Amino acid sequence: MSGAVALDHLTKRYRLDPGKKVALDEIPTDDKAGWSKDDARPATAKLWKRLLERQEVLAATDTHALLIVLQAMDAGGKDSTIRHLSRGLSVGEAEVAAFKAPTDVERAHDFLWRVHRRVPPLGKIGIFNRSHYEDVLVVRVKELVPKAVWKARYEQINAFEALLASANVHIVKIFLHISKAYQTKRLKRRLDLPEKHWKLTADDLRERKRWDEYQRAYADALERCSTEAAPWYVVPAEHRWFRDLLVARIVVERLEALGLEYPPPTIDPKDVVLE
Repeated sequence: MSGAVALDHLTKRYRLDPGKKVALDEIPTDDKAGWSKDDARPATAKLWKRLLERQEVLAATDTHALLIVLQAMDAGGKDSTIRHLSRGLSVGEAEVAAFKAPTDVERAHDFLWRVHRRVPPLGKIGIFNRSHYEDVLVVRVKELVPKAVWKARYEQINAFEALLASANVHIVKIFLHISKAYQTKRLKRRLDLPEKHWKLTADDLRERKRWDEYQRAYADALERCSTEAAPWYVVPAEHRWFRDLLVARIVVERLEALGLEYPPPTIDPKDVVLE
């Protein structure tokens, strides 16, 4: 592992500082930070174990929550990332929410309504597979609302996330960064494998033609909405084993930063006699 970026310094490399300009075409999608697959896999397994331990403490204290937001272009690996991250999570203390096109009921409310309802309660971890950011991405590119409406949403999102942070809901936002060539490779795989055909829709192919528009929309969202309370991480996602290492490290680091410990017992175990 000579030359590899140490785990303690790994996340800083991919964290977007507030106010930093974002040019996605200048950020590598296949970076490995000097790691090899052979070194990354055991390190990731250790992180999953640590994640499970930290999740247990989070549940025991019941005073904080963690929200993980995942965004990516089509075929960016959101589902796969969740499957691998879940190896370090207790299912009973974590919940995944997937946000697709809004229903009629959801459209009748403000854009944050359906999202706020799925924010994890204290003691839990929540994972958003897509999120409120769709309302400055898809909505923008497809021109579903006037420009003045979606432009105002950046500050509304920042205010919403600041509200959550003030209520001890800590937010980690991860953009799985891939290239158009990699997306082509993944979509061709779906075409070649019958069991993957269900994952490919006509809408996916239409959206692909708007790649450049989506890249601009993502860059603006990342740039305008990476805050101290809710930072964005741009994770190179073309090497899945490195993606899994980095995502696990980001989540574990955020949980450890809370400094939580098991609460003191309400009884003295030495006084308990079980009959």
